[in-house]
Amino acid sequence: MNTNEISRGLDHEHYIRQSFLVAERALNDGCHPFGALLVDADGEILLEQENAFLPHHDMTGHAERVILTRASQSYSPDFLARCTLYTSAEPCVMCAGAAYWAGIGRVVYGLSEKRLKAITGNHPENPTLDLPCRTVFAAGQRSVQVIGPLLEEEAAALHLRFWKEKKD
Repeated sequence: MNTNEISRGLDHEHYIRQSFLVAERALNDGCHPFGALLVDADGEILLEQENAFLPHHDMTGHAERVILTRASQSYSPDFLARCTLYTSAEPCVMCAGAAYWAGIGRVVYGLSEKRLKAITGNHPENPTLDLPCRTVFAAGQRSVQVIGPLLEEEAAALHLRFWKEKKD
């Protein structure tokens, strides 16, 4: 796919910072600080999603997985191929699979899985798989453009605070 079909000059830093604000909302709600946005080719924010671990302790309630379920129920894969998923942290293997199966054309993330794993350690609420989303997408039959890590220090700030308190 031609990236011009997706892009139309989107300001990635603007939208990734918006995903950080969604992650901060999750943190303020007492949840894991992850947030995601779905943006169409014209720059319209279609969906936002905070992490959904609480209230039921859903280990699959990652912001990316939940927003992609919602997106695939609302939009066709052809439409989603022209959309960008902005996420405060790199999609894990589950979330990368969800992005692939939903048909997303581009993923832009803040915090890398490797850095997240270094921050969280072996925490039972976030057993991080250090498997880059690019590796997951490379195993597929269609291309998914990946940009990231982007503004990683900003992305890490919420996690440093949250996981430090979890460990103390």
